[in-house]
Amino acid sequence: MPYEEETMAYQKIMVVDDEMRIRKIVRDFLVRDGYDVVEAQDGEEALDLFYQDHEIGLIILDVMLPKLSGFDVAREIRETSKVPIVILTAKSDEQDELQGFDIGVDEYISKPFSPKTLVARVQAILRRSGVEEQAKLLEAGGIRLDFVAHTVTVDGREIMLSAKEFELLAYFMENRGIALSREKILNSVWDYDYFGDARTIDTHVKKLRAKIGEKGSYIRTIWGMGYKFEVSE
Repeated sequence: MPYEEETMAYQKIMVVDDEMRIRKIVRDFLVRDGYDVVEAQDGEEALDLFYQDHEIGLIILDVMLPKLSGFDVAREIRETSKVPIVILTAKSDEQDELQGFDIGVDEYISKPFSPKTLVARVQAILRRSGVEEQAKLLEAGGIRLDFVAHTVTVDGREIMLSAKEFELLAYFMENRGIALSREKILNSVWDYDYFGDARTIDTHVKKLRAKIGEKGSYIRTIWGMGYKFEVSE
């Protein structure tokens, strides 16, 4: 059962898939865990629902959709919203996965998938999204991270981060000066056991560095191990 804060702040999830069977499976597992679910069967309907319903706190989005692809839907939503997006796809092409992360999606899950695992990832994203976090700020080297407003500023200028990039930066700043292995970062930020190569975390670090500009040098690569966040005073 999701934490009480989650069900209050993020009680509604939109599931977008043109296969009714998939929508029903995902909906049933989410409802069982206490979430409200709305459904869309194509890209245009998904955008219409999203703009009409301001209580949607997370989107589960198939890639291969009629009218507008999942990538097109995610790209348009990212222009105005940081709402967490989980991409579902039958494709296993690495380029598709990188394209999803490029747009700013938070998770990328290939079909067939375990509904229980999907729900666990949804819970992890919502738990770490920032609204239910205690009121606090993190500041280092001109970077200011606000958990309540869910904003990041660099030398006073606000930058747009995806939910996962926000979590990753927060984890680095909370562990300032500590060498972190890729496995530790994946298990702490992604909140599930990861079996495979490290391109997921490396891709997110690359994008995060680019977005925070010259401050990206604070995220040092520890060759053969992982990363360390260090600020040069």
